[in-house]
Amino acid sequence: MTRVAAIDCGTNSIRLLVADVDPATGKLVDLDRRMTIVRLGQDVDRTGRLAPEALKRTFDACREYAAAIEEHGARRVRFVATSASRDAENRDEFVAGVLDILGVEPEVITGDQEAEFSFTGATNSLDGRSDVARPYLVVDIGGGSTEFVVGEEHAGAARSVDIGCVRMTERHAPSSPATPEQIAAITADIEAALDEVEKTVPIRQAHTLVGLAGSVTTVAGIALGLEEYDSEAIHHSRISYEQVEEVTTMLLNSTHDERAAIGVMHPGRVDVIAAGALVLLTVMRRTGAREVVVSEHDILDGIAYSVAAGTAG
Repeated sequence: MTRVAAIDCGTNSIRLLVADVDPATGKLVDLDRRMTIVRLGQDVDRTGRLAPEALKRTFDACREYAAAIEEHGARRVRFVATSASRDAENRDEFVAGVLDILGVEPEVITGDQEAEFSFTGATNSLDGRSDVARPYLVVDIGGGSTEFVVGEEHAGAARSVDIGCVRMTERHAPSSPATPEQIAAITADIEAALDEVEKTVPIRQAHTLVGLAGSVTTVAGIALGLEEYDSEAIHHSRISYEQVEEVTTMLLNSTHDERAAIGVMHPGRVDVIAAGALVLLTVMRRTGAREVVVSEHDILDGIAYSVAAGTAG
């Protein structure tokens, strides 16, 4: 077993996984898995730059993660940065800060690389199960972008488009509750992005939809009626189209305080969860998926596998 640390820094959150990984069997044992909402992508869609306060929040989280990595004795670390840092004019400032704190340079990966990691992380734990059918469509709904990848044992066609929950919320500024006009505008953006995805990714040909990231897991927690967030109950749960539609409608028609009072809701998702749920619902409607298999294993696990396999520094 190889002890590794993987960090995924997205538009809304930064997450850490310290794990023991057997690259030969694909077995992964969690030692420390945590998430911090830092909203690195705050206003990036409007300004094109990472805000000073967003950088400070992110660097504070990096210091906490550096201490955890040291405590667990992980010597092999990979830091992957996604949508917000791809788009920002001042991303060099971000890179320099991370290097100073963690001693490793963040890799600002492409959307296609992001999709590859997400697919590997999500589907390794599905291998050998008789109740899921290939090919898979893995959909990773992030803060700035959403990744789509279709594959069987390995990732095939993939595409990343800018319809993350933070970006959609900031672009359309939905009220609480959202108005029909705001919902229609967000949906139109999502539909246009799906048109682009379908030019290269056969999303309607997949037999199993696998949904990743906080928007999906939060919708699942609500649909399951959980009083508090329970990753074990959420992992590999199956949420029907009707359940997703019901939860999405509720979120779009609720106030900020009503969403904040939901037991499974992380405070950092309260103002963006409705847009994230609408992305999931629109994808299911487009593909005809009757259910989504929810995975707590995602890009972090894919990054960890890459480190253990020696495909990262």
